[in-house]
Amino acid sequence: MTGILGWGRFIGVKLLRLLSLLAGVSVVAFILMQFSPVDPIEAYIGGDMIRVSAEQRSLIEERWGLNDPPAQRLFTWGEALLQGDLGTSMIYRQPVADIIQERFLNSVALMAVAWILSGLIGFSLGVVAAMKRESMLDRLICWYCYTLASTPVFWMALLLLMVFGVWLGWLPVGLGVPAGMAADQVTWTDRAVHMVLPALTLSLTGVAAIALHTRQKLLDVLESDYILFARARGERGMQLFRRHGFRHVVLPALTLQFASFSELFGGAVLAEQVFSYPGLGQATVQAGLRGDVPLLLGLVLCSTIFVFTGNLLADILYRFIDPRMKEELLT
Repeated sequence: MTGILGWGRFIGVKLLRLLSLLAGVSVVAFILMQFSPVDPIEAYIGGDMIRVSAEQRSLIEERWGLNDPPAQRLFTWGEALLQGDLGTSMIYRQPVADIIQERFLNSVALMAVAWILSGLIGFSLGVVAAMKRESMLDRLICWYCYTLASTPVFWMALLLLMVFGVWLGWLPVGLGVPAGMAADQVTWTDRAVHMVLPALTLSLTGVAAIALHTRQKLLDVLESDYILFARARGERGMQLFRRHGFRHVVLPALTLQFASFSELFGGAVLAEQVFSYPGLGQATVQAGLRGDVPLLLGLVLCSTIFVFTGNLLADILYRFIDPRMKEELLT
C-alpha cells in the first residue's frame, strides 16, 4: 500500500509539473513571436502582398484575430485549448491538430530509428573503448565522439546528403516519399529508403554522449575490487564484461538515452529541414519563419510533452535501478 501511495504521489507531482511547464512554454513562445520581425499577414498572402489594399489587410487581420491585443489573443487561444481546439494554421489552412497528427507518425518513426541506432552504436563503442583502454582503438573512438559532439546536425546532414545522395546516388536526396507518386502507390520500402539519411544523421550525431558515458562508467567498474578479484581468478576480456560489467553499465546508459529526448527532437528539427522530411521539425521551422502562431504553439506543446515523457521514463527507470531512490519513493 505504501508503494502504491508513493508512486501515486510521484506521478501526481510530475503531472503538476507538466501542466505548469506547458503553461510556461506557451506564454514564452507567444511572447517571443510578438517580438518576431516576421509579418504574419505578409507571410499569409505571399507574393500578392502588393495587390492587397488596406481594407483587405484589415479583413485578414480580423479573420485571424491579429488586430486584437496580444493578451486577448493568448487568452482566447488558451480558452479554446481547454476545449480541445488547437486552432487553425495560417500557412496550411488546416486545423493544427490535423497537421500534428499527420506529421507525428513520420517524426516518431524517424526519431525511434535514430534513437535505437544511436543507443546501440554508442553503447558498443563505449564498451569497446573501455575494454581497450589507452589503445589506439580507444583513442580513435574518443576522437570520433569528441568530433561528433562538436559537429552541428545540419552540417552532418549536408555532408551525408552530398556523399550518398549526390555523389554516389545511392539514396534519395530528400522528401518522405518519391516525388510525383500517388499516396496509394507508396510502399513501406519507399518510406524506409527516404528515412535512411535523416535517421543516419541523427544516429551518428547522437552516439557521443552515450559512448563517453558508458566508457567512463565501465572504467570505474573495471577498477573496482571485485573486478580485481575476478581477474585473479583468471577472467579476462569479454567474459569479464559479460559476467560483471554489463549489468552495471547497461541500465545507466539506457537511463541517459531516455533523457536525451530533447537533443533528439532538436536534431530532428534541423535534419528534417535539410532533407525536406515531412515531420514535426519541418513544420516547426515553417511556423516560426512565417509567423504562424497557432501552429507554432501547438507544436511547442507537442514537443514539450515529448521531451517531458522521455525525462519521465528516465526518472522512473532510474528509480528502479537505484535502491536508495526506490526506498525514498516507498517511504
